[in-house]
Amino acid sequence: MVNNERTTCAVVGGGPAGLVLGLILARAGVEVTVLEKHGDFLRDFRGDTVHASTLTLLDELGLGPRFAALPHRRIERARVQLDTGTAAVADLHRLPGAHQHIALVPQWDLLDLIADAAEAEPTFTLLRNAEVVDVLHDGGRVSGVRYRDRGDGTEHDLHAGLTVACDGRGSAVRAAAGLVPRSFGVPIDVWWFRLPRHDDDPAAVLGRVSSGQFMVMIDRGDYWQCAFLIRKGLDAQLRAAGLDRFRERLAALVPWTADRLDALESLDDVKLLDVRLDRLRRWHRDGLLLIGDAAHAMSPVGGVGINLAVADAVAAARLLGPALRSGGIVPRSVLARVQRRRWWATALIQGGQRLAHRVVLGRRAATADDPLPPTAPTTPAPLDTLPLPLRLAQRFPVLQGIPARLIAIGPLPEHAPQWSCREPEPAGR
Repeated sequence: MVNNERTTCAVVGGGPAGLVLGLILARAGVEVTVLEKHGDFLRDFRGDTVHASTLTLLDELGLGPRFAALPHRRIERARVQLDTGTAAVADLHRLPGAHQHIALVPQWDLLDLIADAAEAEPTFTLLRNAEVVDVLHDGGRVSGVRYRDRGDGTEHDLHAGLTVACDGRGSAVRAAAGLVPRSFGVPIDVWWFRLPRHDDDPAAVLGRVSSGQFMVMIDRGDYWQCAFLIRKGLDAQLRAAGLDRFRERLAALVPWTADRLDALESLDDVKLLDVRLDRLRRWHRDGLLLIGDAAHAMSPVGGVGINLAVADAVAAARLLGPALRSGGIVPRSVLARVQRRRWWATALIQGGQRLAHRVVLGRRAATADDPLPPTAPTTPAPLDTLPLPLRLAQRFPVLQGIPARLIAIGPLPEHAPQWSCREPEPAGR
């Protein structure tokens, strides 16, 4: 037996985009139901960066003090270590506004904060353990979703005036709706792992670049979150070379980590991120809108995926809120406006990521037979050894504000609509 339920807007996916969308719509008085397939948010996420644009949004929503009370780490600079020495890449102190940094916070803490704020709204419902298995149709129009309660196994039909898919790059809604994104070739995958951090280690974000090797290390306080690039499809071959070979690579690439590499007890501690870059040609059908990674999967370059998805959610809420408030059917023209608003920023960022893959990263992703890299000095690199963009950034430090702004704010930051803005809530609330 299938249980029948109804809501005005069904949002599939309780990640940052889905919860932000649900919160803003609920503050417009829209009846909104967010479906999250897990029972809680306590899972290992890759994306824990909260960029300056999202920090500003939290301020607008009245959640800034509560976020500031969460345990978090700040990124204020990014550097790159080459075989010839170290160079500055980005200085976030040059950003405009109140947030001249990127915050690193466990994503479950961020999700709990947004969910708590949303659940204070009388028209908001969060369904946990709700796994979407199909979409419903009324003629040629999407009219909701069918979901399975993972707690008791019952199936439910949730009828909705509008369904919004925020369920990531493996979107169940997108697959059920028969939508296929255009994929862009990606030459890299990523090995994702942690290493202990010592008090006398360098701070901030550090990129280590060598011929045939590339690794990014993100300062998470008591550990480094590390992303080691490998050639696409070579995961099994590199694992076959064994843990000792990988430790040798890391010790040669970043020698000051050699005293903690035994923290990698096996290659099971090294997770594969299958890097994808794709985009739907059309983000909507009658009764259905897709945003975030469900509409456009991003590469990890720049760590912008979460914040781009949140910006999608804010733009969608601002455009959809008035149309949904009456409880009626949202015209497809309104859904198209959301895509038009967000498409060019998405295409611009993905274009930059594709360029980075081709020109920089693809040439430095590891293969099984790469020689060990030379040891890089920790002193500043001589200017004449640097590529022209880095050379200019060292000579004219103001230029370090450009990559900082592109990453931390992006080309099209979105602001909360007036109806959703609140005075700051005390941290203890």
